[in-house]
Amino acid sequence: MQTPICQDFRWALRRHSRRGLLQWGSLAALGSAIGRGAPGRANELSPAGLTQASGFGRAKACILLFMWGGPSHIDTWDLKPDAPAEVRGEFQPIATQVPGLLVSEHFPRLAKHAEQLAVVRSVTHDDPAHLSSVHHLLTGRHAPQVKSDDVPPSRKDSPLIGSAVQRMRPTDGLLPGSVMLPWMVNHPSAPGGTAPGQHAGWLGAAHDPFLLTGDPNRPDWRVSGLRAGDGLPAERMQRRGELLAAVNGPGAEGFPGLQERALQMLTDPRVEAAFDLNRESPETRERYGRHIHGQCVLLARRLIESGVRFVCVNWHQDGANFWDTHGNNFQRLKNDLMPPSDRAFSALLTDLSDRGLLSETLVVWAGEFGRKPQITPGNAGREHWPWCGSAVLAGGGIQGGQIYGRSDRQGGYPVENAVSPADLAATMYHALGLPADGEFLDRMGRPQRLTEGLPLLPLF
Repeated sequence: MQTPICQDFRWALRRHSRRGLLQWGSLAALGSAIGRGAPGRANELSPAGLTQASGFGRAKACILLFMWGGPSHIDTWDLKPDAPAEVRGEFQPIATQVPGLLVSEHFPRLAKHAEQLAVVRSVTHDDPAHLSSVHHLLTGRHAPQVKSDDVPPSRKDSPLIGSAVQRMRPTDGLLPGSVMLPWMVNHPSAPGGTAPGQHAGWLGAAHDPFLLTGDPNRPDWRVSGLRAGDGLPAERMQRRGELLAAVNGPGAEGFPGLQERALQMLTDPRVEAAFDLNRESPETRERYGRHIHGQCVLLARRLIESGVRFVCVNWHQDGANFWDTHGNNFQRLKNDLMPPSDRAFSALLTDLSDRGLLSETLVVWAGEFGRKPQITPGNAGREHWPWCGSAVLAGGGIQGGQIYGRSDRQGGYPVENAVSPADLAATMYHALGLPADGEFLDRMGRPQRLTEGLPLLPLF
């Protein structure tokens, strides 16, 4: 399992450790998750008028279910049964308890949760490229280079929503504030490869999300970096940490508490327990689906229960271009994509409700864009279509049982309440108690607005 190494964390270890004194185990994944920034940085949000608006700060945590590749809104949340056959496609709508809300026949479980859902049918922008569109959705700001699949991540990127949350609302416990799983999304056909906007960008590597990779459904899956070296008991690790602190002396602060917190994460059994899906019953694991997506969503629920504030569950590397259904759209959706999403999302809503957590946990289901209304002749595919798409929100102060925005008769363009990806990001910030119109300082001391969007206040 490979995880980006936090350069600031490595610098801190080089400066403050003594060779051979302490073996940290696999801490590459931890460096990005436990740092709180260099001392003396003033990155506090300025006062903002939105802080008194409806729903502000109702959520303690957010789970973003990112449907990487661009899900077809016309075949999922915004069916057009009266449109021509070359637009409406093969799927039949299911009526729900919410008047006017029809969903796809391949979302039967989610259809039963309609009263908990706010379905946004008017998400729109003008960027048909995967990579730069991902940056827009996951950060709430346009990428440094828009309409581009050529530019990989860099420290010029705006911070991932979870990274900004981790910086502004640091957790009190040992777990990181932001987690991403089961990979950083990457498109094999894009020259830039990995999409930008998935780390802390100009906030600095100390605020990168804790990246979990691999398949949690595998019996041998475990989190790299949460164990000491083989055969090294926790008590011995603790003694080495005390010796290191004595040798470093009182003048070697570096990043405040960095080494101490890393050591605590390695030695506290509660940390490893938070990531242990074997503590869930077989029935619960089956309810989410015994596949990589279902178990990632279940793990997201465990993490927010343990104090993590933001979890981004990316659609996994499925070897078939994810939700990017240029060809064979309907077979891919009904056989490979929609059933796992339907099962995991509905199980998450049930679990959060049963545990009394839905009111304080915002759940967002979204992709980087929608799909073209007209079906591609010859291969039954749908092409990229950023001009209209759908997103779904639930919990965290959101009023369920509503439809926000409306697309035209063929699902090509919004005709009511157009919503940008930045507006979705601003809504997440707003629910988590961060004013979307506030500013904070980047690493160069320059003021930056948290997001280019505005929260969708009518949803609350």
